[in-house]
Amino acid sequence: MRPRISILLPTFNNAATVRETLESVKWADEILVVDSFSTDTTLNICSEYGARIIQHEYINSAKQKNWALTQCKNEWVLQIDTDEVLEPGLREEIERNLAAIPAEVDAFRLPRKNHMLGRWIRHGGIYPDYQTRLFRRNAGRWIEREVHAHVEVSGQVRTLQHHLMHFGMPTISKQLHNLDRYTRYEADELRKRGMPFRWTGLTLRPWAIFLQRYLWQKGFLEGWRGLIFCGYLAIYVFLTQAKLWELHELGLEQSPE
Repeated sequence: MRPRISILLPTFNNAATVRETLESVKWADEILVVDSFSTDTTLNICSEYGARIIQHEYINSAKQKNWALTQCKNEWVLQIDTDEVLEPGLREEIERNLAAIPAEVDAFRLPRKNHMLGRWIRHGGIYPDYQTRLFRRNAGRWIEREVHAHVEVSGQVRTLQHHLMHFGMPTISKQLHNLDRYTRYEADELRKRGMPFRWTGLTLRPWAIFLQRYLWQKGFLEGWRGLIFCGYLAIYVFLTQAKLWELHELGLEQSPE
């Protein structure tokens, strides 16, 4: 008998993708949806799967998940996003490992396959993209970071073999829609950590990131997708640094909306 598992699923207007996510985790003992006041049919779909739904004002990803973590009922928590699904075989691997879990192990990290524009991207430094997503509720917590926060745990972390499937870039337009928000969070985080603006960050670092990902980490092997992905990363760094300059130059506490 394995310990009981809670699924932690943050949502906001994800009706287009959430059903596939729920299908992959419906076997769990609890599905806890923490919703940022969706206005589409997201919550109706979640209700079909027997999810327990709570709503909470969104500040940033880490704060939202840490708040929801305390609401989970079970000892183990598997956090998943609405653009992710479990690879076939991952459920069985999770249950097999938890059925014989040593006391000193507090978490598992999962390799993640990132799909971009309809295909899994393996090169360019994006694989295996390990994510610590399965952990004891009382032993893990997301670090307080404005964007791209990860889970820290107090005990031992083991690695699973089956993948988390991530469909984060179905179209270029969707990614560009998120770009302004993510780079604003990133600049705010750098400013909060006392990072000064340097001209090299704006002029040289984007090129360095592109060359590292595209040439050294072989993003070119992914064809046009690799070029688009590595170019996007360079633009991400450029805009983050530009917004960091803006924060310092204009004396703002955080980037404007």
